[in-house]
Amino acid sequence: MLEIQHFTKRYGKKTAVEDLSLTIGGGEICAFIGHNGAGKTTTLKACCGILPFTEGEILVDGTSIRKDPLACKKQIAYLPDNPDLYEFMTGVKYLNFIGDVFAVPKALREKRIADYAGRLELTEDLGQPISAYSHGMKQKLSVIAALLHQPKLLLMDEPFVGLDPKATHVLKGIMADLCAQGSAIFFSTHVLEVAERLCHKVAIIKSGHLVAYGSMESVKGDQSLEDVFLELEDDHA
Repeated sequence: MLEIQHFTKRYGKKTAVEDLSLTIGGGEICAFIGHNGAGKTTTLKACCGILPFTEGEILVDGTSIRKDPLACKKQIAYLPDNPDLYEFMTGVKYLNFIGDVFAVPKALREKRIADYAGRLELTEDLGQPISAYSHGMKQKLSVIAALLHQPKLLLMDEPFVGLDPKATHVLKGIMADLCAQGSAIFFSTHVLEVAERLCHKVAIIKSGHLVAYGSMESVKGDQSLEDVFLELEDDHA
């Protein structure tokens, strides 16, 4: 579903990510682990077509994000770490706007909004202006918006930040459900315990270079993901 081939991104003379390659198939969840500034957000933004890149190729279900970004974006949802929402809208108007953008039929849209808002306990707040939402409520609304068109590829940057424990539990269940339907998920996180339990694959990046990648079992072996990550950080310091 997602294939990154020798991806490199430079800002002037600074190389943010260099020669990164990985593949995530349908039905797989892959965690993207690294310290702040390692290149995670740069990679995720390039994968969804927001950020142009210097070298390499990124394919979404076999389609190049460079050559046909619109076709790719129809299959993608991206949840940034700090979503920018139209705060003058109510929650439900915003969700209907997103539904219109992705041409989600009205009946299906209403069904999914009711389902996800109910599970995330946001139903009663959908009529309120987004400007009155807390950070956690905005995060929940962004999750619902990302799921409305049932993306084949879900990209998320620190999706659990700002969510309470119950909402975190619900989101993990939603991610598992989405993968069971054949979608792929690639997300960055600092919550290594969640990544270890939830993910089929893990990619660890250090200063723009991929230092470990593969199935969760092959990368961590008999250790915890936290131990492996800290060892790799020290080895590549």
